[in-house]
Amino acid sequence: MGIIVKNLYKLFDDKKVLDDVSFSVQDGKTLGVVGFSGSGKSTLLKIISGLLYSDGGVIETTENTDIAMTFQYSALFDFLDVYHNIAFPLLERKEYRKKYNTKELKQIVKEKLALVGLEGIEDKFPSELSGGMQKRVGFARAIVTNPKTILYDEPTAGLDPVSSTLIEDYIVRLKNELNAACIVVTHQMSTITRACDDVILLYEGKIVYRGKTEEFLKADNPYTKQFISASLEGPMEIKSAI
Repeated sequence: MGIIVKNLYKLFDDKKVLDDVSFSVQDGKTLGVVGFSGSGKSTLLKIISGLLYSDGGVIETTENTDIAMTFQYSALFDFLDVYHNIAFPLLERKEYRKKYNTKELKQIVKEKLALVGLEGIEDKFPSELSGGMQKRVGFARAIVTNPKTILYDEPTAGLDPVSSTLIEDYIVRLKNELNAACIVVTHQMSTITRACDDVILLYEGKIVYRGKTEEFLKADNPYTKQFISASLEGPMEIKSAI
């Protein structure tokens, strides 16, 4: 089934941050959500993940499956080693607590680390890892419950180009391994082209473009042209914080 979002609305005070947003992502597919800052991308992820309530609309997913979210800066617990960071959902969530014994937990963590190309680092702390490794540990924690929907918030933020490429490859690998429906919020063109099957472009809370990634890159659409060229000229007003 994947995930279906229907007529989603979100207001902060009188401002519509999301305005009648609808889309679907099938299992085994990745949707890129793009747009300039303030377009509603992060709010969309927070509502889907349950961190925020919407003011209208419906979100449908496969019954009894997890929605996992990876955060922009990993959000690992500094005081926990890698093993306990990854095992945290299985140790603390009521539905998983006491489901696995210590030997089983260690095996699960080992398998998830292997999926993101990290083995034998269970005893290390986040401060001992590079930024790219921390991102991948965050991925391993997100998939520890075998979710059918995975949300990525700016997964390559703060990484060098080589580390970004590695992260993009793991987004594709995890999608294929878990047959998950994935949503990636990103500003980075390489992430769009390497990791996403489809793209929606948000502006002022509305979808102003949707289509296949290859079509997005060459679409005769003033919104996509402005986004791809990073131009100040076009239908989207750039709200400067300077």
